[in-house]
Amino acid sequence: MMQIVPAFGRIGEENAFAVLARANALAAQGRDVINLGIGQPDMPTPAHVVEAGIQALRDGHHGYTPATGILPLREAVSRDIHRRHGVEVSPESVMIVPGGKVTMFMAILMFGEPGAEILYPDPGFPIYRSMIEFTGATPVPVPIREANGFAFSAEETLALITPRTRLLIVNSPANPTGGVTPKAEIDALAKGLADHPDVAILSDEIYGTMTYDGEAHHSLLRYEQIRDRLIYLDGASKTYAMTGWRLGWSVWPKPLYEAARKLAVNAHSCVNAATQWAGIAALDGSQDCVAEMVAEFDRRRTIVVDGLNDLPDVSCIVPKGAFYAFPNVSRTGWKAKALAASLLEQAGVAVIGGPDFGVHGEGYIRLSYANSAENILRALERMKTFLSERRPG
Repeated sequence: MMQIVPAFGRIGEENAFAVLARANALAAQGRDVINLGIGQPDMPTPAHVVEAGIQALRDGHHGYTPATGILPLREAVSRDIHRRHGVEVSPESVMIVPGGKVTMFMAILMFGEPGAEILYPDPGFPIYRSMIEFTGATPVPVPIREANGFAFSAEETLALITPRTRLLIVNSPANPTGGVTPKAEIDALAKGLADHPDVAILSDEIYGTMTYDGEAHHSLLRYEQIRDRLIYLDGASKTYAMTGWRLGWSVWPKPLYEAARKLAVNAHSCVNAATQWAGIAALDGSQDCVAEMVAEFDRRRTIVVDGLNDLPDVSCIVPKGAFYAFPNVSRTGWKAKALAASLLEQAGVAVIGGPDFGVHGEGYIRLSYANSAENILRALERMKTFLSERRPG
């Protein structure tokens, strides 16, 4: 009998894809399913970006590229970081990767091993914990609390660091909560990390362009005192509605860059060439498309929050970033995953149960408002009917 190594038994899932598959299966049976589960903009990739990708193919960009990405795209990333964050980043520290997960994969592989500890946000993106457990390291959840506006607490985070801590993962604006950590907390975290010079930091800023109500995104790249151990994660999937293009980028401190390059060579060789040229058009072109998309998400955010707070025994604080709401459903009497499953099967509304994002996710569900306002309103009406008529058990 074939035997794979035990580490593969520790790999988790991103249940949003399982919910998507089930929603699609129900739709194929003729069911009317409204999907508020998947974290994917419903807008198309901007036309000028699509055209740049097509033109790249016409121009003959069909071959391998450097494992680190083509220099013009790395230069475009550097310009974008300077424009958005006021930080100078050398193109020689930029790595082009096929999606944001690859940066997580690389960083966690570098620091995860039996005996090591890696801190990660909980509730948080499920791949953090999955990959930590795969490496044999001990996952240490950093509680992300509703009472704190779903921002991380610098004091609580720093208190969890031990001599075995190798890597700290932070995420703001956050998936699944929509929380945005204020500058004061980020300042305090950066200051406190001075006492832990051996701890690397992975800052997942994939939703950095999506903030609301005057909230500003404060990148950890701005903190010079931690730049020599900071890994910055970003990409085109959310900002430019390019999820299927698989285009991400990261900034690595010099001591880690060569290790990341070698991982790229071993894992994926390079990102496909046409996608990289499309990425240049996205970053260097007009950003009006981004502003328009975020404005539309903001409009839907109001609809979602008002509608959720109108549901029986449901409450939802206002998310300040990304395109997710994370309502509290604990007073309904339902366990979160059972509620999510029942809403899909019985009401035709796909959402994700909070425990799929960590142990602190119980009592919550995640809704993505990357769907049309019309569909969101229909989904909320179905949820209201369901909660009014059905009890758990």
